[in-house]
Amino acid sequence: MLRLVSLKLGRLYRYAKLAVLGSLAAALVLNTHSLLASLQRNELSERRFLQLNKCPACWGTSWCRKFLNGQLRLESWGRLRLLDFLNVKNVFFARYGEPREGSRRVVLKRLGSAQELADIDAKICRRATGRGRCDLLQALHATEFASLNGDVRLLTPDAVEGWSDLVHCPSQRLLDRLVRRYAETKDSGSFLLRNLKDAERMQLLITLAFNPEPLVLQSFPSDEGWPFAKYLGACGRMVAVNYVGEELWSYFNAPWEKRVDLAWQLMEIAEQLTNNDFEFALYLLDVSFDNFAVGPRDGKVIIVDAENVLVADKRLIRQNKPENWDVWYESKFDDCDKEACLSFSKEILCARVTVDHNYYAVCQNLLSRHATWRGTSGGLLHDPPADVARDGRLEALLDECANPKKRYGRFQAARELREYLAQLSNNVR
Repeated sequence: MLRLVSLKLGRLYRYAKLAVLGSLAAALVLNTHSLLASLQRNELSERRFLQLNKCPACWGTSWCRKFLNGQLRLESWGRLRLLDFLNVKNVFFARYGEPREGSRRVVLKRLGSAQELADIDAKICRRATGRGRCDLLQALHATEFASLNGDVRLLTPDAVEGWSDLVHCPSQRLLDRLVRRYAETKDSGSFLLRNLKDAERMQLLITLAFNPEPLVLQSFPSDEGWPFAKYLGACGRMVAVNYVGEELWSYFNAPWEKRVDLAWQLMEIAEQLTNNDFEFALYLLDVSFDNFAVGPRDGKVIIVDAENVLVADKRLIRQNKPENWDVWYESKFDDCDKEACLSFSKEILCARVTVDHNYYAVCQNLLSRHATWRGTSGGLLHDPPADVARDGRLEALLDECANPKKRYGRFQAARELREYLAQLSNNVR
């Protein structure tokens, strides 16, 4: 009986799949003229497609000349608007060309789905008028994004605290860094908010409030060794970042030696973001296989989705000394039945100097047997060689890192795991 039901479900799935493909084929045939037109024209040079009309309620304009001059072109299927329903995250792959440098691949992001971008407009309108629809540009001048005008000298924690994960608990030192490194202004390098033009200031604040990923990439740049994709520029509601490589997910069944090296790099990233000379702790609140990519040449692991990053200033915590600030914080294991689960308290992340969150996130969601993604289980280090499995040390360290059995066990397990993975991958440094 069960076999009969499964066979019927399988057939229904195949029929549904064929129906979808048939509908898509029919749509392509019926829209052949528009299809050919979309393949021929370069939408990335069109102001409407870039949503330049939304500025300064946008991400920036530093790359508009490159976009409008036709230096960027969408790749292959990315030109077909009929397939936009498959691209929920609004992420596009494009070629960017410079006369002297040739062509290279870049990633374009709208930083939200179509609905999320529409919600931004609605929120701005409601803040200004109380209604969900309005003249966006006029409404913008009646919001807090315009109230922080040229008379305001500094961007202060009181003004933006809680706007997004990036500034859930901001310090003045962090905000000065955000303003000083803001790449969407020609006069960068100053931490004075009043040195920005009105439009630039509003773009910065809107980005900070709705999707701060570009500001994370700018403030903690790859050029200085931070493990993030390189920010290139923006035009309207389209941001360009450097293409890194295939997602970490594509290496799930790579040779064991490769997976060990990637796992070691992931643990090194967790350590770097937690403990660094700048005394900023960058906590990853969304950790999944799709949020990392691997360089095809150097094999380097890079974070390619930095929207949900909370930054805590350890210097400020030591200075203010909130309750239990010097007590080590252990993240609670979350044995949920969904993918990429994490359990955390933003308030505690903001109030403790020593936190194991990043080790926990990497071990539970990427490396250990608890990691599940796209119907798989076992994590990146699944099916180790027989000698590694017999030794048992790797499994024990992964289990203690994901779900510690003793107090402060994760801190010790994470340190030993980094060393053990380095030995396995010949990366002792």
